[in-house]
Amino acid sequence: MRSTPPARRPRLGLPRRAFAQVLLTQVTIAAGVAVLATGLFLAPLSGQLDQEAMRRALVIAQTTAQDPAIAEGVLHTRPTGDGPVQREAERIRRATHAEYIVVMDARGTRWSHPTAGEIGRRVSTDPSRALAGRQVMEIDRGTLGRSARGKVPLYDAGHRIVGAVSVGIAYDSVRAGLLGAIPGLLAYAGGALAVGALAAWLISRRVHRQTRDLAFSDISALLAEREAMLHGIREGVVALDRGGRIRLLNDEAGRLLGIGDEAVGRSPDEALGAGRTTDVLTGRVTGTDLLTVRGPRVLVANRMPTEDGGAVATLRDRTELERLGRELDSTHGLIDALRAQDHEHANRMHTLLGLLELEMYDEAAEFIGELVGEHRATAEQVTERIQDPLLAALLVGKATVAAERGVALRLSERTWLPDRLVDPRGLVTVVGNLVDNALDAVAGTPHARVEAELRTEGRTVVLRVRDTGPGVPEEQRESVFTEGWSTKKPPAHGKRGIGLSLVRRLAERQGGSASVGAAAGGGAEFTVVLPEALGEPVPPGPGEPVPPGLGEPVPPGTGEARGR
Repeated sequence: MRSTPPARRPRLGLPRRAFAQVLLTQVTIAAGVAVLATGLFLAPLSGQLDQEAMRRALVIAQTTAQDPAIAEGVLHTRPTGDGPVQREAERIRRATHAEYIVVMDARGTRWSHPTAGEIGRRVSTDPSRALAGRQVMEIDRGTLGRSARGKVPLYDAGHRIVGAVSVGIAYDSVRAGLLGAIPGLLAYAGGALAVGALAAWLISRRVHRQTRDLAFSDISALLAEREAMLHGIREGVVALDRGGRIRLLNDEAGRLLGIGDEAVGRSPDEALGAGRTTDVLTGRVTGTDLLTVRGPRVLVANRMPTEDGGAVATLRDRTELERLGRELDSTHGLIDALRAQDHEHANRMHTLLGLLELEMYDEAAEFIGELVGEHRATAEQVTERIQDPLLAALLVGKATVAAERGVALRLSERTWLPDRLVDPRGLVTVVGNLVDNALDAVAGTPHARVEAELRTEGRTVVLRVRDTGPGVPEEQRESVFTEGWSTKKPPAHGKRGIGLSLVRRLAERQGGSASVGAAAGGGAEFTVVLPEALGEPVPPGPGEPVPPGLGEPVPPGTGEARGR
């Protein structure tokens, strides 16, 4: 029999949900502020009420002392309960609602008092300061209890002090005024607390919607998981706020884009500069799996808007895949060339076999010599003018593929390139892309021809590839270098529009340029300028021949050039 689990005891303390904690905190703060404000207001209010009562008593005393009948009565009558001084003082007291008005002579003997039995007796408090000519305000206790008092000297017609006037305001009335103000203050504090509680509830509702009813511990865990996920995945992630500024950048995105944490808070235009990558991140270019080039890397970008008006863009490095795709295209071209060569080779073997069977030995020898000499001449022409082995091998291979496609690939008479390339692989990429594009442009046209020219100007390499194809319209001469732009059908392994963009990026990375114009006689002419593409020449040792590039160039076709 399964036992019933014990009931979970309610746990005392703060609520777990974020919105509840925010509501409780804000209500507590609002209540504390209301109590503090009420206390701070009440604390000086008592003193202010005392001051007001003492000033009122002093004003009544001053008014009474200015009555000439009071001074005359003190000088010419006796202190009795029905004397003129008592009658006048009581009239003023009743009119001003004072607790008492005491008129005394210079010896401190009372001439008026609310209690007639006290008339003729000495006052209970010290009158010396008032009799000395000073005005006094104080809170003191006398025969009628605690009161707020004002005392002034009493002058006769000759401005001599003949006594003093003391007026008291019952302290209970002052306390009653203070207590009467408390309900109003509490009402105001309660209203302020209610407004604060309502604002706290509205804010907590907003927090509740934005946090999706999560606890602070859950939010902290989600943030930790997000950081681990973003910096652990091998895909670049860039988050943008509603203002289009970068607010999040993981490690892979920083590596692919070549930027760091300093880009956070800046727009893609400021962090990356103008270009297709910036257009994709900002949403000016839309679509899925958009190809873009950043430096030497080919990237695939996708952008997804978020609910707050921002966006999240993901970046994948497709450089290796694109390189493999280009190699696959080259492999297909070589396979087609080998297939054509195999067919042509069979025809040549049949021809040679026929010549031998007909005992035409001289013709057979001449036929073989022509075939061997044709290929040797092409290879020698390339290696004489192109000293770098990688680039020479590329052009020899491209010449073979071009011949099988019915295209004549030739080197310009001005071609000369020493073996001092700083980045031979980069130049191989540039030449390979331009020659492939030229072969595609002229394939299937009559008298198809492609001419490549590589020459140096100091340490600068200038590359030109001309073809006899249809050329590039003037309005499209900048578009051909844009990532993803192509007029060709995409291959099976991916998309086109990368080769020429890479060519321009490689050129600009070295401080050079890439452009296209019209070739003489029709077709297109692509020009790439690569400053500082050649390394410093190595001086020859004693007795060694001067290599090309240090002295006068060795003319192509000489033994020294072939020996290179």
